[in-house]
Parts: sequence; C-alpha cells; structure tokens
Amino acid sequence: MTVQYKQPVSVLVVIYTSAGDVLLLERADHPGYWQSVTGSRDGEETLTETALREVREETGLDVGMNASQYKLTDWQAQNVYEIYPHWRYRYSPGITRNTEHVFGLQLPHQVDIQLAPREHLNYQWLTWQDAAEKVFSPSNRAAILEIPQRLQMKARVQRKPQ
Repeated sequence: MTVQYKQPVSVLVVIYTSAGDVLLLERADHPGYWQSVTGSRDGEETLTETALREVREETGLDVGMNASQYKLTDWQAQNVYEIYPHWRYRYSPGITRNTEHVFGLQLPHQVDIQLAPREHLNYQWLTWQDAAEKVFSPSNRAAILEIPQRLQMKARVQRKPQ
C-alpha cells in the first residue's frame, strides 16, 4: 500500500459577503479550531482549481455553477509557515514547512453550507471582526482583516466613471 502524502502547497479561501460577514468552519479533527476553507493541492492542479475544489468539498458551494454571483479572487499573497507538529505525519518525512496561497470568495449574502462531516463539525457566519478573533491561524486572521479594504476597493471600482 502506497502512502499518499499531502503536498506542502495549499490554499486558504476566505469566504465573505458583501456586508463583510465571514464563513468559519470548525475542524472535526480538532474541535474548537475554527478556520476558513483550506486544503492542499492535488496532483498538478492549478491553485485556482485547488481553491474551487476545496470550496466545493468543504461547503458544497459550486463557484463554477454560480460564477455570476460568486467572485473567487486570487489575492496574490503567500504565507510560508511551519506545519504544526501534530499534522506533520500527513506530509513526506522531513517536510516541515507549507506555502499557503490566499484567495477570497465574495458572495452577495450569507448562504447555507453543506459541511463535509469528516472535515468539519459546524459552521457559522460572523462579522469580519469576530471571525478574525475566532480563527486559530495567524495567516487566516491576517487575511480576514483585509476584508474591509477589499470591499472598499470593489466599491471604488464599481463607482468609477465609464
């Protein structure tokens, strides 16, 4: 039996609404740990493909089917961090660092989520301020704290004269 290790390349997808509410998921393997959608790249898929797959697997949201309402954006940000020791067994021996690529998924409003029960126990929508306080990951917190600026940038683009 061949062991399938995770690639040390992942995505973080912050799902948020036009009003600044943020979706958080509670990890099944670590109750009390709340986060945005995350996941490692599979095979040779692009980072955008990884983000779309992870959103679909973890929330049931099909961004491709709802592309006119759901806006996935590559935030062009990377975080390199040390993999928590209790999760290193998932990676090839000797791998201790991961490169995380940050995406945002803006929805027009809160929607119901279909959790992957093996991955998550619960979900909740929180204000961006409360979500930033609740997540366990510093890089997740930093991404959530960008939401007000990103919403203002979008508002400025929409008001731009043609």
